Amino acid sequence: TRFHIWGCVDTITEFLCFSLFSQLGGCGILGVGIWLAVTQGNFATLSSSFPSLSAANLLIVTGTFVMIIGFVGCIGAIKENKCLLLSFFIMLLIIFLLELTVVILFFVYTDKIDKYAQRDLKKGLHLYGTDGNIGLTNAWSIIQTDFRCCGVSNYTDWFEVYNTSRVPDSCCLEFSENCGLHSPGTWWKAPCYETVKVWLQENLLAVGIFGLCTAMVQV
Repeated sequence: TRFHIWGCVDTITEFLCFSLFSQLGGCGILGVGIWLAVTQGNFATLSSSFPSLSAANLLIVTGTFVMIIGFVGCIGAIKENKCLLLSFFIMLLIIFLLELTVVILFFVYTDKIDKYAQRDLKKGLHLYGTDGNIGLTNAWSIIQTDFRCCGVSNYTDWFEVYNTSRVPDSCCLEFSENCGLHSPGTWWKAPCYETVKVWLQENLLAVGIFGLCTAMVQV
């Protein structure tokens, strides 16, 4: 009986530690999201159809959700409340199933997702540099500068935005004020969508390993 009690105590302690780490992780994610929201506005909002889909908002929602799950787990472990513990495991199961569903849908509808994403990103280009869209403007400037690319499909995507043969200065091989008014020979030629997509594919192994480890922890 004594060994059984000690075993239960050890299990509860481990479970409590796991819940606390989850809550602390949630606090960290939430903190980064709030910092991004305060300092960068809607940074990384590239979609015109989903303006709320920004890095800051995603981190805030994720951090809050993880904190809630961790809190439920902590209280359930401390109180040894079966209802709270069951709720904790159900929430983890739901997250795991959602992750699995998203991965399956992504691979099944890859072509359709590509077409829709490119179309939506091109619509978003028309918001570049406009009032209230500082996040989208900053995101495109950073992407084009860091990935050495221009436009969604190619640099001509910007011609429709400006109604002339012009691109943002972030498309220039050598940055200078109004360099986007120069000839195409001074601009990056690589398409941003494909360039970023290739970068993501090259790093997919690391993302996959991280996702698998996360799923295993949840299970």
